[in-house]
Amino acid sequence: MELKQEIARRRTFAIISHPDAGKTTLTEKLLLFGGAIHVAGAVKSNKIKKGATSDFMEIERQRGISVATSVMGFEYKGLKINILDTPGHEDFAEDTYRTLTAVDSVIIVIDGAKGVETQTRKLMEVCRMRNTPVMVFINKLDRPGKDPFDLLDEIEAELKIKVRPLAWPISNGPSFKGVYNLYQDSLSLFLSDDRQTASDTLDIKLDDPRIDEYIAPFTQQLREDLELVEGVYPPFELETYLNGEVAPVFFGSALNNFGVRELLDCFIQIAPSPRPSKTEQRIIDPQEPKLTGFIFKIHANMDPNHRDRIAFLKICSGKFERNKNYLHVPSGKWMKFSSPTAFMAEKKSVIDEAYPGDIVGLHDTGTFKIGDTFTEGEQLRFVGIPSFSPELFRYIENADPMKFKQLAKGIDQLMDEGVAQLFIHKMNGRKIIGTVGALQFEVIQYRLEHEYGAKCRYEPIQIYKACWIESDNQEQLDDFRKRKYNNMALDKRGREVFLADTSYALSLAIEKFPDIHFHFTSEF
Repeated sequence: MELKQEIARRRTFAIISHPDAGKTTLTEKLLLFGGAIHVAGAVKSNKIKKGATSDFMEIERQRGISVATSVMGFEYKGLKINILDTPGHEDFAEDTYRTLTAVDSVIIVIDGAKGVETQTRKLMEVCRMRNTPVMVFINKLDRPGKDPFDLLDEIEAELKIKVRPLAWPISNGPSFKGVYNLYQDSLSLFLSDDRQTASDTLDIKLDDPRIDEYIAPFTQQLREDLELVEGVYPPFELETYLNGEVAPVFFGSALNNFGVRELLDCFIQIAPSPRPSKTEQRIIDPQEPKLTGFIFKIHANMDPNHRDRIAFLKICSGKFERNKNYLHVPSGKWMKFSSPTAFMAEKKSVIDEAYPGDIVGLHDTGTFKIGDTFTEGEQLRFVGIPSFSPELFRYIENADPMKFKQLAKGIDQLMDEGVAQLFIHKMNGRKIIGTVGALQFEVIQYRLEHEYGAKCRYEPIQIYKACWIESDNQEQLDDFRKRKYNNMALDKRGREVFLADTSYALSLAIEKFPDIHFHFTSEF
């Protein structure tokens, strides 16, 4: 019975968006309204001395962007909320794609002035593939932006999902007055000008005569807009949202607190608790008594003073207990954890138990890989945790011969995080780094120097695409290896990878060797 209740009160979701739509600011305000923090920070910390809670890496603070997913858990109105704040920058999309495998629902943040942007479309595709329920928060209404009805049409057309507004803005830009809550049918107004703390609010209905005092001259416009909304959009149905067919839409300004509490209060009522997960062998129901879970992220140096690596374990079923033995399926070893942790960005606290939907941090000495499964003895492998074929490649070389060991350790640990991939060239044994975006090279270089004290330099290499190869035709595979010896490498797990230098070379190889399978993600 306890397991059932704990599952019902869990809400695990990711916040995703195009860079600079205000995702991390929204995360801060959700933490603020949830009582997890008392003063909200800012991502661009030139204005406010306090940095954002979820941007805890030094490079994030310098750049004003998120480069790694951070996990934050807090209690709100009797529920346990787990937020995963993801990087918006496309160069870190792979971290975000993997994070989406560990959540039950998603909030997409859209900039009210810019509308739907490229990265938002890509992320929506991933949500659609997994039928993940999606909510939309249209942010930055304190700045002049597009008409709300135009934005809703744009979301339907660009993200290919039906929408239903559950909140409505009162004007925008300098005259922005606030947000009317259609779900609760009331208007929340802030009684104080302090926007970094959760100040007192006043809730009034649309037919309250006092409403004119607060939102004039927009009262009539609001009534007309709401009438139009109810006429154009069908009533909100929970089932269509949970099936990923309809996205509830909220408006607001995360920076100024407007619309955030409306979003949070509605979210905890309608968002799903942990859902079944897929493995190669069977579907896992969260209410099964035995523990199952998988690692979807590894972060090296959460605390640079201790060189610790943390593996993020998503609990899928059963109850996780401290100091209990669990099977690490890939190695076949039984392990127990004396100090599993819960997160508040980089702040960690030791926990005794965790339930489906929770994210647990496990100390890792280099044993774990992304996608690893933990069970109480059953042989399972979770599916849908991809590593994509990189787009950009460079040789990585040691810039300081005295720091050879530090560099080797640093590369080894950072590659396990899945931010980039390491290939060892068969012909000359040189290390090649492959990434999805150019910014990752900078991040790796920066982190190697500042976290491991090792300097590196990059050298160019001409590679169009890396693809994993396998075949049942041993003769053809041997012939391919001989002919393409100069283009062969091994990945970190020792699997063979073909490094095609041009698109022509790749299509020719696929044509000439019909029995060889060329894979563009590492999940095969």
